[in-house]
Amino acid sequence: MTGASSDIFKLVTQSGLMVQFVLFVLLSFSAACWTIIGLKIRQLWLAKNETAQFVEFFWKSGNMAKSYAKAKQLTNSPVARAYRVAYMEMVRINQSSGNGQNQEGFSMGTDNIKRALRRANVSELTRLTQWVPFLATIGNTAPFIGLFGTVWGIMSAFHGIGQRGTATLAVVAPGISEALVATAAGLAAAIPAVMAYNHFTSRIRVAESQLNNFASDFINVVEREVVNKPAQPQQQAQKPQQPVRKPQQ
Repeated sequence: MTGASSDIFKLVTQSGLMVQFVLFVLLSFSAACWTIIGLKIRQLWLAKNETAQFVEFFWKSGNMAKSYAKAKQLTNSPVARAYRVAYMEMVRINQSSGNGQNQEGFSMGTDNIKRALRRANVSELTRLTQWVPFLATIGNTAPFIGLFGTVWGIMSAFHGIGQRGTATLAVVAPGISEALVATAAGLAAAIPAVMAYNHFTSRIRVAESQLNNFASDFINVVEREVVNKPAQPQQQAQKPQQPVRKPQQ
């Protein structure tokens, strides 16, 4: 293994400047790819665990104010972050409406909460997908960059053969081997990037589904427990007296 590694290192150091530049670009892509993979694994793992904690707490506590306090602690959960936006919008509407708000006004307030939730969901999905498209870029371009380095190396090898005037295996093999290293490097950068992109895309779809489902359930709760009972909207927004019941599936 050590001998093979030293041979590959020798091929890299003895290759032409263009092939070395291509290998440097591919090495940079590979380093960026593994950095993104590490960061995204941590981000999505925290998002999954904290979302599960928040959703369980929300339905068990039956209190929006306590759920808001819990959501402020779970900063990595997209559902908790979206809930904070929706809750603050609900409080703002109730505080601005006063105790004399009628049913029609509360229906308009529900539309505002829906819009706030949609904006929050889009913002959270954007945060989750950050840098993931770059993995697709690496996966799509790295093999072609490596192929370019291979073609350039083979051209240089044949040029050297023409200058020497001989085409024996001993003359051809070193140049071809140097060129093929670029293709191998391109595949080494592309394969993990494609696999990670597909995995993260699947996980983000699950998070999107959780956001949409919770948004629908939360709107149902607001309409049932707050909007349809507007006796004291400001107090209800701060600490709803009615228990939060999970909608039947």
